[in-house]
Amino acid sequence: MDIRVKVRDAERIVIKIGSSSITHSETGELNLSKIEKLIRQIADLKGAGKEVMLVSSGAISTGRHALGIKEKPSTLCEKQALAAIGQARLIMEYRKLFSEYSIRIAQILMTKTTITDDNYRENAKATFTQLLDYGAVPIVNENDTISTYEIQFGDNDRLSALVSTLTEADLLILLSDIDGLYTDDPNTNKDAKFVDYVDDVDKYMSMGKSTSKSDFGTGGMYTKLLAAQIATNSGTDMVIASAEDMSIIENIARGEKIGTYFPAKQNKDFDWLNYLE
Repeated sequence: MDIRVKVRDAERIVIKIGSSSITHSETGELNLSKIEKLIRQIADLKGAGKEVMLVSSGAISTGRHALGIKEKPSTLCEKQALAAIGQARLIMEYRKLFSEYSIRIAQILMTKTTITDDNYRENAKATFTQLLDYGAVPIVNENDTISTYEIQFGDNDRLSALVSTLTEADLLILLSDIDGLYTDDPNTNKDAKFVDYVDDVDKYMSMGKSTSKSDFGTGGMYTKLLAAQIATNSGTDMVIASAEDMSIIENIARGEKIGTYFPAKQNKDFDWLNYLE
């Protein structure tokens, strides 16, 4: 049997896109062409009857560009201020481009408390459910402007897995500047081998904590493996793939052998809240 048959049947999908995948590497400015292609893919998924949620990084890098700041911010208050400026620009562009396909969007900004507090968590889950019932696309990011330790995650890989778990998604697609998992960092080791199927995430957790080359992206493979642990143990399939060509989303949803596939292995004893510590 095709091991990716479940991917083809996924009805509720979370897509995570990183900062480096939606900005120009030279300037940090939003890459509107790539964002438009991303949105077209999401529109096609919705046209096929799928429910889609988008976890989007990019607020801080967009704020940096808006102010002409070339260096990464070093203090928390700088990061929060840049996030406030950048998030407004980011959601404005998403709203404008999604409207071309007559798709409503909703902005959801989350902190750890959204997940750890029982009441907040249930309210958030109910909100996601209602938004999907309305046919809207929730666009999720960390609430960097009011966060303290949350902003220090530095990446939304883990958040996207938590959103997948909270909403009981069938599939999580992590789009990155790398096309999947390798046995070592392919940027530094030419003998690194590509891994297209991972049945045991724990076997790869000893990998280094960063494979990103971009000054505007902050995630690495380690955070994606943490996301895989959360997602697969909670019953969500996950695929890591390159964001170079956004049409890859449609191909993944068709179950094609693209990127690295992590099949769900629901673990009733798994406590996903432990991954917030």
